[in-house]
Amino acid sequence: MGDKWFNKLVLIAGFASLAHAAFSAAHHRTYLRLTEQEWTSLPLDIIVQTVVSLVVVIYNIIEVVGNFKEIRATVDMQQKTWDTLGNFPSFYSFNHRGRALNPGYAPQD
Repeated sequence: MGDKWFNKLVLIAGFASLAHAAFSAAHHRTYLRLTEQEWTSLPLDIIVQTVVSLVVVIYNIIEVVGNFKEIRATVDMQQKTWDTLGNFPSFYSFNHRGRALNPGYAPQD
């Protein structure tokens, strides 16, 4: 549990660093416009900060999210029996036309 909190804190720091890199890039572009210099590329420190922040964010998102499921459907299906394969509770319907067939039907409360 402690590792999750640490990963969440590092994730927040990674997002803050990524936002700082974006702000630095915009600030550098504004500086070049004010000094009337031609834009060639971003400075190396902004590029390195962006790449490192992106790697930190991606790694910690994977750590915080948790366990992934297998892509292959057969892994989940191996644990089910033939009786439960066709069972879909979300398709159960209890309000159907059987009520109209019996006019004396009164639901129990």
